[in-house]
Amino acid sequence: MGRFSEDELQAVVSRYEATRAQALTERDEQLRAFHAAGWRPVDLQRVTGYSRETIRQALRPEIRRATNLSRRRTSPQPPADYRPYGDRKPYVVAETLTELHGPTDGTVTLPRHLDWSGRAEYDLNRPARLASMYKVVLTEASTVEDLHTWLDAHLLRRLWPTLWLPPQLRQRWEEAIPELAATRSEAA
Repeated sequence: MGRFSEDELQAVVSRYEATRAQALTERDEQLRAFHAAGWRPVDLQRVTGYSRETIRQALRPEIRRATNLSRRRTSPQPPADYRPYGDRKPYVVAETLTELHGPTDGTVTLPRHLDWSGRAEYDLNRPARLASMYKVVLTEASTVEDLHTWLDAHLLRRLWPTLWLPPQLRQRWEEAIPELAATRSEAA
C-alpha cells in the first residue's frame, strides 16, 4: 500500500471522527442556545437548511442517542429466508421454439398485461424497439400463449445474444432450450 501504513490511515480517520464529533456537539449547543433565545425550530430549519429531523435531534440530544442506538441494532443483512426478486418471479418459458410464430415486421401494440409503460407500440423494423419488445415479452409473459403470440423463433435466436435480460430468466430459457445458449457462445 505504498508509502502509507494502515496505522497512518486509521489515525486520519480517528482525527476526522474526533473533530466531527466535537463540531457536532458545538453546533447542537449553539442551536439549543438560539432555541432558548426564542428561535422556533422551523426558523432554525429555514435559516440553516438542516432537515426537521436534524433540528429535532440537535434540540433534544436524547432523541439522537435513541435514534443512533436503534440504527446500530438494525441488521444491514436481509432476513435469513430472503430470496432476490429474480428468484421469486415466475418467468414463463416456452417448451420449444417451433411454436413461436409472432410478428416479424410492422408495428405492434402489446396488451397492457405485458406492457403498461405507455409506450406499448413497437416498430419491429427498428432494431432497438424490436429488442425492447422481446425483452418486455420475455420478462412479463404470464402464459406460454403470450410467448407464442408475440415472439418469433428466428428473431429470438438472432436477438438472444444481445438481449439484456435478468440472469435467472436467461438461465431458465437456456436450460429449457440449449440452442439459445449456443447462440451466445457463437456470438462471442
